[in-house]
Amino acid sequence: MCTVSNESGTLFVVATPIGNLGDLSPRAVHTLREVALVAAEDTRHTRRLFDHFGIGTPMVSVHEHNEGARVAQLLARLERGESVALVSDAGTPLISDPGYRLVRAARKAGVRISPLPGPSALIAALSVSGLPTDRFAFEGFLPAKAGQRLGRLQSLAAEPRTLVFYETGRRIEACVHDMVQTFGATRQAVVARELTKLHEEIHGDELGRLVSWLGEVADRRRGEIVLVVAGAPEAGGDANEERVREMLRVLLKALPTRRAVQAVCELTGESRNRVYRLALELE
Repeated sequence: MCTVSNESGTLFVVATPIGNLGDLSPRAVHTLREVALVAAEDTRHTRRLFDHFGIGTPMVSVHEHNEGARVAQLLARLERGESVALVSDAGTPLISDPGYRLVRAARKAGVRISPLPGPSALIAALSVSGLPTDRFAFEGFLPAKAGQRLGRLQSLAAEPRTLVFYETGRRIEACVHDMVQTFGATRQAVVARELTKLHEEIHGDELGRLVSWLGEVADRRRGEIVLVVAGAPEAGGDANEERVREMLRVLLKALPTRRAVQAVCELTGESRNRVYRLALELE
C-alpha cells in the first residue's frame, strides 16, 4: 500500500475538450495555469488550446513513444514538490491514450494524484446511443489489419454487454462490414461522429443498413468516430426476444412507452433496459 507524501507535488489528470472548447471547465483552466508543468500528448495540439485560454504554462511531450523515458524526469519534479498536469490531445487522459506508466509510477512513489473529470468521447457516445448503458465493454481501437480485426470481433460476438469502439474515418466502413460478418446484419449499432464539433453526426440502425449508410456520403467516413454496438442476445434470448417484441407491438398501440415497458417487464421478468431498447426499435 502506497503512502502519499506531504512534501510531493500533485499529478493532476485533466480532461480537455473533444471538440467544443467551451467544454473545458473553469477548474481545469485554473489548474493548467497554476501547475509548474503540463505533460501533453502533442504539445502543438495543446498549444492551440492554451492560446485560446491564455495559458502560458511550460509543456513537455508525453506520448506512446517516449513515455517510458519521461517518467523519471516528471517523477523527479513531482517529488521536489512541483505539481504537474497530464493532458491528452482530447478528452480524458489514459482512455486509449498514453499516461498509465506515469500514473502508476507516481502512485508507487506516493505522489498525490487528482483527477479533473470532464469530456470523454466514450461516455458522450454512450449517453446518446439509446443502447443499454448499465453494463458495457470498451474495446478502444480494433486492429488495423483485416484478419486481426475479424479475429478480435469473433471473440466478442457472444459478449452480452454493449460494446464501444473508437475508429478512424478511413477504416469505419470496413470495420462495420466485418461486424456484419461476425455479429450479424440485424445487430443494432450507433455511429457517433465528430462529437461536440461543428459537423457532429449521430446515426443508429442495424449493422447491415449502416454499411450502406456509410457508403452513401463520403463525409460520413471522415473525422473521429465512436461506434456503439448492442450486446449479443443472452442464451435462449432469440425466442424470448420475439415474444417480448410481440407483446410490445400490442401494448404500444394502447399505452405510453413507459407503461408498456413496465407491463412487459412484470409479465416476462426481462430487464427494463432490454425491453426499453426493443420498444424504441419498434417505435
